[in-house]
Amino acid sequence: MSKAPARDRLAQAAFDLFDERGYEQTTVDDITERAGLGRTTFFRHYRSKEDVIFPDHDRLLERLRGRLASSSAVTAPAAVSDAVRLVMLRYIQEGEVARRRYALTSKVPALRDREIVSVARYQRLFREFIASWLSDGGEGRGDGERVSLRAEVMAAAMVAAHNHVLRRWLRGESPDPIAELDESLGKVIALLQMPMRVPIEGDCVGDTARSESGLPIRPVYDAQALSGFDPSAALGEPGEFPFTRGVYPTMYTGRPWTMRQYAGFGTARESNQRYHELVRNGTGGLSVAFDLPTQMGYDSDEPIAHGEVGKVGVAIDSLDDMRVLLRGLPLDTISTSMTINAPASTLLLLYQLVAAEQRIKGTQLSGTIQNDVLKEYIARGTYIYPPKDSLRLASDIFGYCHQEIPRWNTISISGYHMAEAGATPVQEIAFTLANAKEYVRAALAAGLDVDDFAPRLSFFFVARTSLLEEVAKFRAARRIWARIMRDEFKAENPKSQMLRFHAQTAGVQLTAQQPEVNLVRVAVQALGAVLGGTQSLHTNAYDEALALPTDKAARLALRTQQVIAHESDVTKTVDPFAGSYAVESLTDEVEAAALALIRQVEDRGGAVAAIEQGFQKTEIEASAYRAAQQIDAGERIVVGVNKFVTDDDEPYEPLRVDPRIEADQCQRLKALKQERDNRAVTSALDELRRVAEGTGNVLPPMREALKLRATGGEVAHALRDVWGVYQPRDAF
Repeated sequence: MSKAPARDRLAQAAFDLFDERGYEQTTVDDITERAGLGRTTFFRHYRSKEDVIFPDHDRLLERLRGRLASSSAVTAPAAVSDAVRLVMLRYIQEGEVARRRYALTSKVPALRDREIVSVARYQRLFREFIASWLSDGGEGRGDGERVSLRAEVMAAAMVAAHNHVLRRWLRGESPDPIAELDESLGKVIALLQMPMRVPIEGDCVGDTARSESGLPIRPVYDAQALSGFDPSAALGEPGEFPFTRGVYPTMYTGRPWTMRQYAGFGTARESNQRYHELVRNGTGGLSVAFDLPTQMGYDSDEPIAHGEVGKVGVAIDSLDDMRVLLRGLPLDTISTSMTINAPASTLLLLYQLVAAEQRIKGTQLSGTIQNDVLKEYIARGTYIYPPKDSLRLASDIFGYCHQEIPRWNTISISGYHMAEAGATPVQEIAFTLANAKEYVRAALAAGLDVDDFAPRLSFFFVARTSLLEEVAKFRAARRIWARIMRDEFKAENPKSQMLRFHAQTAGVQLTAQQPEVNLVRVAVQALGAVLGGTQSLHTNAYDEALALPTDKAARLALRTQQVIAHESDVTKTVDPFAGSYAVESLTDEVEAAALALIRQVEDRGGAVAAIEQGFQKTEIEASAYRAAQQIDAGERIVVGVNKFVTDDDEPYEPLRVDPRIEADQCQRLKALKQERDNRAVTSALDELRRVAEGTGNVLPPMREALKLRATGGEVAHALRDVWGVYQPRDAF
């Protein structure tokens, strides 16, 4: 018997068995028996059962499509299961080729964000199988546009999950990718068997508008929209529970919000110059951006930092850098926000140490550290330690600041980055408040009293161009949080029940096309944040979709806030939308939808457990994909991108970071390590490790190490030695 016929007989036998029994129920012995050949012959041609399908993969998929066409509502899931499994196996085959190619070129670390296999190709296959099942006539699954949209969203989520599993496998972090992909498939089949949402009375159909969260927006709102609305319970007075109308009685009628500008790039010296310019232009608060190595707890001279030093923020490696960054700034009169998460304790302590050198006491300092690592696991990725240890570190910061820096906001629980990743307004506040509950629980478990730390909790949200829903979102978030703190955590201090927040205009809505139009977008977004009752605001520069903002663009962004504050009349009265048929209705609907989503998180065991299951990430990815599809189809208009397009955009010269910055920063580090008392630094870092192994507060020993000029990277590595590094669990 020739070799070719043997391969053909084995492949045909495998195809027949897969078709009859399904892939999972077929063994190698079944294939060899059906082909009339021995196991030795099989393994001479194939290493495993999976190898059978690859030479004729497309032929087998066609047969499975035929099965789908004739499937009933009962048998279709099995056909989908087999078909999607085949796609998974092809993923593994192509992934193996990619692994070998990258291994040969020593580029495996670069796989972190790289697409492993063709998204378009496999998304098409997933979409075909999923759409076939959804539209096969099964009761409750719908048809037409709803089927198409659901298939698109699920297919996109499958592709994202599979590429993520493959990246883990290629990096050696997933010993059994087939098992992980199989788990994803099981969830897909479960979702496929769920009935599609049936429209409720008054739901949006046809051309009726929907909000960013998919909530219906009626063409006309009247008194019936607020039937049963109780202003005393839903609104209260400004500055009083449930704080729907704002956290302060007078809001902006006494003084405007704090006008911040998020800045930081290159060296500490360059950033310091920018901060002085912002203060001269009227900025009342600074927002510091740090580069990626600083955010990830690495020093500028570490190999992993190469090419990233000073690129998306300022590089801060040591007390020396922080001194330069803050030189000449009035730390006792300005409020400083630092967008830093996993190493937030390090940057806060460096700030305190520099202030002490300027004879400014901790009690005089005011500002905020973001310190929200849970959202990093969901949407952004600059985490270091496992969630349990990250929560312990957050609790230690709460306790330390209560004693040492009482005016400092110890955390800025952030929905902004989830929104930038694609979260809807409802998802943004629901997942943010669910994370906030986890931080409160961690602090209580550490022995802190809720009214000792809760008054210093703050939040960070995005402001989109969908002005009405954004106003409703901010109002609903305040109301939900007030009730959570009073009813669930028994907070008695009104300040513990207040949701105070910083807002930033939506970076994800900035466009590189016709960038000047971003000035208009930012103005609308800023107005929404102000009407929604923000305590501080950063307005993006019009050129940030292209590069770091130029001086002119940053100044215009600040001027946008100043025009709203001083030339408009929105600061003359508190909560001007109170009682609005439309806004009050939207506020109620956003609140109800957010509470339902928070319950889903709680049902999974809370924010950390849901993160480990991939729940929030999957929900956000599906929303992001849906929005992208709407833009591509022209259903969602983006001026200058898919409508009102011009062919002759004016040339733009972006701000560029000097590539010599990295070399200069590394040279500074080298000099620092030669000048300092390295024996004392080593001893201080050992003490930090000892405390981290126990239950004490790690900030005091960390402060001593930093005072001796230990670097941020050395501090982070000391904690890595004890707590380890978080390895995400992939989930669909």
